[in-house]
Parts: sequence; structure tokens; C-alpha cells
Amino acid sequence: MKYNEISHFSHPQHRLKPGYTEVPFKCDGCKEVGIGSNYKCTTCNYDLHVHCALLSPSITHPFYTKCSFQFLSRPPGPIPRYCNACEKAVPGFVYHCKLCGFDLHPCCAKLPTMLDDGEVELYLYRKVGSACHKCGRKGRSWSYRSKCKKYNLHVACVKEMLVESWHEIYFGRSGSSGNYGDLHGQNGKFETRIPSLKGTLESYHHNHHHQSKGKVKKCCEMAGLAMQFVISAVLGDPTTLIASVVGALMSK
Repeated sequence: MKYNEISHFSHPQHRLKPGYTEVPFKCDGCKEVGIGSNYKCTTCNYDLHVHCALLSPSITHPFYTKCSFQFLSRPPGPIPRYCNACEKAVPGFVYHCKLCGFDLHPCCAKLPTMLDDGEVELYLYRKVGSACHKCGRKGRSWSYRSKCKKYNLHVACVKEMLVESWHEIYFGRSGSSGNYGDLHGQNGKFETRIPSLKGTLESYHHNHHHQSKGKVKKCCEMAGLAMQFVISAVLGDPTTLIASVVGALMSK
């Protein structure tokens, strides 16, 4: 037995080994997309985010000081549940506060409060008053905002972009939300597209600011770097290495 292999209640048949992948995968715990570090059963092709493999029975969160979140392997009750961080459905592993009724995906619960890509420092906020670079709206879900307050990205918007690009991972080829199906495209190649930010960011500046092309280009480049780190954090591995991998996928 290797030191860093683990046993996990969700997959008692085999031990899970720590791994690393630059290809997106669907976590079999929370049912969300992941990339980078993970735990995997190669025999069964069973994957877990690190946050879903190394769970805590209960957690607290600075955004909800009165809450105690308990881990549940599936959302409680018959009513559909939604993550309070990203507004997306909770079909699998979840941290749930029974007192307040709040829910958090494991990766959302563990989102870093600060991301630093060497150029831009991004801070996690429950709510911000500035517009999101993706949707142009204020409020909504948790957001990452730069220290200079020029860049703001909703966690929900980042996830929507990923869902749009990796539709097969969530819904399978049939298009049914209940079927996670084949994770490969029609040609058998794994779908690894992350949407290009160029059009999104330039459109945002066109609609919200009157700037020279040079300033817009520089701002879009900086916002693109920020987006790489936010995407990597949402996918469960907020590291410089994974951010660069995400950047490479974005440029395809």
C-alpha cells in the first residue's frame, strides 16, 4: 500500500490514488468538472476532486459566520438544491447548513479567498457593487474582484462558460440533464475547450467604457490572466501550473 493512497466511502471497491491531469474530468462525487490534481481509481475510471476526496465532516465559512456546514453525500430532501456560491444545481456531494438551509459545493466551499497570478491580486467577495466582465451585471453570485477593482468575475459566470464549452461532461451526447453520458466528442477526442475570452472582454469594454484600442487590449490581457486563475480555482486546483494549462486551452 502506498502512503498517499486513500480509501473512500463513495468507492469502497478499490483504493484511490492521487493523480494529475491536464484534461478536464467529471468528479464522481460532486458531479462538477475538475482539472489538475485529483484522486482516481484507474480500474473503474472513478475520479474525485481533491476537495471531494479529502472531506471534512463539518466546516465553517467566513461569509456565513452563523452557519455550520455538514457534509452530505447527496443533497437533503426532495426539492432541488442550489449552491449559494455559484447558483448551480447540487446533484452530489454538498456541505449543507441545516439551520439556514445554505448549500455549498465542496470546491466552492474551498475557493481561495485570494488569488495572485503575479500581475493581478483577486479577492473573493460574497457580493460586489461593480459589474462582472462576463455578464455586465452587478450582484448575483460570489465574485472575484481585483485589488485595483478593475476586474470582477462572477463565480456563476465562470461556471456557465464551462458548462457551455463542456456540455458533454455535464449532459452527455443525448442532451439530457440526467445523463452524464460519454465524455468524448463524436471523433472520440476528449472535449477540452474553454471559451475564448477575447470577444467577451472586448464586448464588455465596448459596451461599458470608451477607451483607446491599446488600453482595451492591455486591459483584456490582464483580465484574461485573472480569468485563468478564477477558472482553475473553480475547477478545484488554483495553482499557477493549472492556470497556465487553462490559458493554453483558452487560446485554442
